Amino acid sequence: MNFKEFISLLDQKGLLLKIEKQVDVKYEISTLMRMLDGRPILFKNVRGFSIPVAANLCSSRGLIALGLGVKEGDLLSKLTEAIDHPTEPEVVEASGYEEIDADLSRLPILTHYPFDGGPYISSGVVIASDRQLGINASYHRMMVIEKDKVAVRILPRHFEEFLNRGNKEFAVCIGNPIQVLLAAAVSVDLGVNELGIANTLSQTNLIELGGHRVPEAEIVMIAEMTEELHDEGPFLDLTETPDIVRKQRVARIKRIFVKEDPVYQALLPGGLEHKTLMGMPREPTIFREVNKVCECKDVYVTPGGCSWLHAVVSIRKRSHEDGKKAIEAAFRGHRSLKHVWVVDEDIDIHNPHEVEWAMATRFQGDRDIVMKREPGSSLDPSSDLKTRMTTKMGFDLTIPWDRDPKDFKKPQPPLRLDLKEYLG
Repeated sequence: MNFKEFISLLDQKGLLLKIEKQVDVKYEISTLMRMLDGRPILFKNVRGFSIPVAANLCSSRGLIALGLGVKEGDLLSKLTEAIDHPTEPEVVEASGYEEIDADLSRLPILTHYPFDGGPYISSGVVIASDRQLGINASYHRMMVIEKDKVAVRILPRHFEEFLNRGNKEFAVCIGNPIQVLLAAAVSVDLGVNELGIANTLSQTNLIELGGHRVPEAEIVMIAEMTEELHDEGPFLDLTETPDIVRKQRVARIKRIFVKEDPVYQALLPGGLEHKTLMGMPREPTIFREVNKVCECKDVYVTPGGCSWLHAVVSIRKRSHEDGKKAIEAAFRGHRSLKHVWVVDEDIDIHNPHEVEWAMATRFQGDRDIVMKREPGSSLDPSSDLKTRMTTKMGFDLTIPWDRDPKDFKKPQPPLRLDLKEYLG
């Protein structure tokens, strides 16, 4: 499914909220997105623009599963398989696109909050290419500073490496298929094509526009990095706190291609969609590392932990050391992780009440905590923002190895009864 086909599927299933009332790109749309967080929305009448805005489309695991055509419980295994076995996408002829003026004021780019540094492109997937390394897909927020210029937030990772290798021109894709939105957030080794991961998740064709191979997105912009620097921010990040202002590189938008009757994708900073797309792709990397030291059953990067800083890991415990081994492995699997809880396989890691119950009944603070001081996430406002130093803690909530497991299990109901016979 492409982006518009997914919107149509949501509509068919009665999951899409269509807003006919005219709305403004400055604060109004973002406010409604926040008030309706978790509910897919189509804003059909955007003041000053002919392009509608779609939002909150990937704001839950269930919605992503629907977009990929899989069961929600199979997401971890499906994503792990795609990361381990990416497949090269097919290149097909581009059709249905027209080129418009390279003028960002023609697109309904949102200003989310009064403290924002400016209007932000928050859902754009950057596609960079290198002759030796191939294609890289990644997210980079972009603050509009002129009608054809943006300040781009770039972390010292793969896209920066592509730029340093002389690849100054790149594409920015808005309104991508669900598998591309998910794969672009995956952390893999340099040289692994995230679009190959997307293609394993669900068939993903590439097209050529402006000399670049890109996924079939609603809007494709060709940009070139300049030598300029500009203040970027503030911007609300995953932690739902404003990120600091930094000097960032400036890119010039050279060309803009749009599909016929395009739909612009808005992504609410700090919202459930932001968290789901960023957090879920970290679960397979944690799963892989924990499985190296013990049997891992499941991983959940929790929304309450900003879908970045907290995780719950389920293991099948076979020795007294497995809980602490799993904690250390989880920190290796996601370097930004700040707190991790390890539980037995009988605990539903998606139910915070069960996790808290395991902590209340199976945990002793003087023996079951792992604590260390090391670099963490730049998104953690309580850390040292210059060095990223933070205190990391792991909690082993598994049943004590020297005790009878039956003493720590909830009993099942004594009889199997059909409630219909009692309730009518």
